[in-house]
Amino acid sequence: MINDSVSQVYVVDDDVSVREAVSSLIRSAGLSVRAFASAQESLGSLRAEPPGCLVLDIQLPDINGFELQQELATHGIDIPIIFLTGHGDIPMSVRAIKAGAVEFLTKPFDNEYLLEAIQTAIARGNRDQKLGQNAVDRDEPDVELDSPVRARQTHAEIVISSRASGNGKAGRDFGEFIGQSGAWRQIIRQIEMVAPTDATVLVLGETGTGKELIARELHHRSRRKNRPLVRVNCACIPKELYESEFFGHARGAFTSAVRDRIGRFEAAAGGTLFLDEVGEIPLELQSKLLRVLQEKSYERVGEDRTRSTDVRIVAATNRDLKKEVEAGRFREDLFYRLNVFPIKVAPLRGRKEDIPFLANHFIELAVKELGCPRPRLTQAGIDTLQGYDWPGNVRELRNVIERAAIFAQGGALEFDLPGTQVQEVSFETENAYEFDHEFLTDAEMRRRERENLFAVLQKTGWKIKGINGAAELLGVKPTTLISRIEKMGLKKPD
Repeated sequence: MINDSVSQVYVVDDDVSVREAVSSLIRSAGLSVRAFASAQESLGSLRAEPPGCLVLDIQLPDINGFELQQELATHGIDIPIIFLTGHGDIPMSVRAIKAGAVEFLTKPFDNEYLLEAIQTAIARGNRDQKLGQNAVDRDEPDVELDSPVRARQTHAEIVISSRASGNGKAGRDFGEFIGQSGAWRQIIRQIEMVAPTDATVLVLGETGTGKELIARELHHRSRRKNRPLVRVNCACIPKELYESEFFGHARGAFTSAVRDRIGRFEAAAGGTLFLDEVGEIPLELQSKLLRVLQEKSYERVGEDRTRSTDVRIVAATNRDLKKEVEAGRFREDLFYRLNVFPIKVAPLRGRKEDIPFLANHFIELAVKELGCPRPRLTQAGIDTLQGYDWPGNVRELRNVIERAAIFAQGGALEFDLPGTQVQEVSFETENAYEFDHEFLTDAEMRRRERENLFAVLQKTGWKIKGINGAAELLGVKPTTLISRIEKMGLKKPD
């Protein structure tokens, strides 16, 4: 339970019942609260005495929640915001996240969930205040890794690529990982628990799920954050060079050793060593890695001098190491040495609710990095993306978004993905008469199609083309829609 009497929360909602219920809930958690019925009513207090957290309704009678957030930002007032809405949808939630929301909740919301979000918001505000007071640049050297560039982001964001360019400083909260799904939240909780320790972490997941990003976050949140983060791709090292890569070599140790060379353990001294694709290390060489993990010492190739090492190990693999152990391809003792704190990363098909947020992020990257006009992601496009199983996971999603953005030329994004079309349903002859589900006649099908089209036209004010037009909402070309309207004899009511 939250218990911070010093922190204050402001609630802005024009619905008196919601306003009072939320205020009562916050008071029950031991927090001070002030409630306002409109954005204008709250502005003076927000400027004079910014709270630790702002619970803000989006639909307000004067200016809406997004406009209030912009007003605060214009005056340099940075308050963690939890947006509330009675009729949220995916585009609105994406907009809320981009506006800087710590959380976006649809009414009716779970009380415990709201309190958890408030706690996160206040903690973020306190942390940001300390960072501002200390004015410490948290840059840290990465060895043979692209510098993790982080834009200023919120608790609800996790950017899937280090190319998200910002100012080069370590991102706030979870600035390298976007999502809001249950699977995402579970990973965040695990990172928060284990990052401050020196425990060895084993990250498990399919190719393209973002295992390296988790390694980065573990490093950036550890006491070693100002020391190097060194990545070793174990799948790319020739068998005969493993020892040299890991431990270094002395001049003359072998034919091409023309000078002394430090290994990855020495390069990562005091920091984090990320062993990517650790399941690819040849069996006969695994004992050498096990020894340095157990004894924290090693010798360079061609040297007798024993050197000590102080590194935190994070390993990752797309293999099932338990099965590899059973098959005799991975040492059991090494597996247990690495599997101190396992983190399993769900494939994208297991957290499809994160797709809209990831897609919007990749659109921003495509505009910035590829120089293409900003395209539009429609609800029909989101439905298409969420209807695909993504065998290549987040990496494949990014490629698809970039390709579609180039073709869109500033228009609506269109995706041609395998398996997203309606599949033909077939039944065995002997089971044909056992199918007793409700069916529709052809006339009823046409009637429902006509009613649906009319409803969309009414919703859009009979706007057919352009942003939020009926064609975009239905996911069809405007010319196709015009033809259907004429065929069905639909006319705009007077």
